[in-house]
Amino acid sequence: MHVFVTGGTGTIGSAVVAELLDHDHTVLALARSDEGESTLLDAGALVLRGGLADLDVLRQGAQQSDGVISLAFGRDYGTPEAVVASIAEESAAMDALGEALIGTDRPIVTVSGTPWIPGRASTEADPLPLDGPVGGRGRSVNALLALADRGVRATAIRLPRTVHDNGDGGFAGMLTAQARRTGVSGCPGDGTQRWPAVHARDAAALFRIALESAPAGTCWHAVADEGDAVKDIAEVIGRRLGLPVRSMPEESFGPFGAIFAMDQPASSAHTREALGWTPIHPSLLDDLENVER
Repeated sequence: MHVFVTGGTGTIGSAVVAELLDHDHTVLALARSDEGESTLLDAGALVLRGGLADLDVLRQGAQQSDGVISLAFGRDYGTPEAVVASIAEESAAMDALGEALIGTDRPIVTVSGTPWIPGRASTEADPLPLDGPVGGRGRSVNALLALADRGVRATAIRLPRTVHDNGDGGFAGMLTAQARRTGVSGCPGDGTQRWPAVHARDAAALFRIALESAPAGTCWHAVADEGDAVKDIAEVIGRRLGLPVRSMPEESFGPFGAIFAMDQPASSAHTREALGWTPIHPSLLDDLENVER
């Protein structure tokens, strides 16, 4: 299959590109810079120059491919306004990609996060939030999945808050970065809240499986670790960096503080059973042993 990939140079995207190439697909990847183009060419992908806001370029990439994996997202998470702007850009891009595939029966796989469900682990059957700061993303994903009725094999992979590789990535990587800045490995509140996680290479395998075989209009959970206690994550980070571990108020973590403080486990039992996906790479706590001072 000739696959058009956006966001192919990030932690998840680079793993997806490698996974596709390792399974005899060819990859056409979007690159917005010379550095990104060089990285993708070195990996063995073909390159289409452009950014996520270049909607005509996105349509071109989708139209000349057998399927699409849409991973690109803005890099500015510093303020709620920046996150909303990134979601709006992503939504316009998904609209363009989906429209280009109407009536073709070709697959497109997009990405979102696992939802938060009070009191239990979220499942694939739970809806994404449609209100609040990230509600626009839920509405965009639902609109793409609705194209199943218009001849598009659209599916969505829901990622946990930490997608990691070699001890870095996601919320856990943000805790590590903050620990280096402040000299303290902190956790919001008492640290009993749980975060789900997945290794990037395991997530990449699920993106490939969904592209190849998942039914139209379906959602899947790329969750390997249902929920690690944040205090356990902070303790590994502290030990690896030689720093004290302390409970800290959620305000200490900036705009992500309230989200960091939430108990948000997620299950992937249905995904594993229905698609035969089996995570095989290190868990988050094991992978954090790669963190270096």
